[in-house]
Amino acid sequence: MFALLPIPNASEGRLALMTQQTTFSLEPNPNALDAATREALMRDPAFGRVFTDHMVTITWREGQGWQDAKVTARKPFSIDPACSVLHYGQEIFEGMKAYRGADGAVTLFRPLENARRFQASAKRMAMPALPESLFLEAIEQLVRVDQAWVPHGSGSLYLRPFMFANEVFLGIKPAFLASSRPPSLFSA
Repeated sequence: MFALLPIPNASEGRLALMTQQTTFSLEPNPNALDAATREALMRDPAFGRVFTDHMVTITWREGQGWQDAKVTARKPFSIDPACSVLHYGQEIFEGMKAYRGADGAVTLFRPLENARRFQASAKRMAMPALPESLFLEAIEQLVRVDQAWVPHGSGSLYLRPFMFANEVFLGIKPAFLASSRPPSLFSA
């Protein structure tokens, strides 16, 4: 387990969140739910139907690797109808939870194991591996920004990091080798 520290109020405009290896830009959600609405939703969250205000995206480009890490407003994204994920199901995900302790600190259970499984899944699906350190940084940044969604007392915030092949290509080959549309990692 590792503890997450409190962060400045994310509603105070655009700021950068520095980590040891990567700078995550922060684009606060201008339509974030107010505390009363969020608390009402969290009383009976109905798994898979209530979502936090933000998500993480990190883009991979051939010859450049993983870049453009950001915490941004959770929103739909569009993909080309010829993307590999739609035709070959080239997608991976992990599931993990953030808990709030009696002291108010937010912790994750064995996040390094999730990072290792995510890398193994990427390799198995012929996708670029996300470094463990970047996986952990992405999760930490998202939980820092949306820590108000981690319940006090019992309960947890479920996290779903995933990556999918958004390369426009119909045919069999490893993902993203000569991609004009880079893959992205999304975590919501």
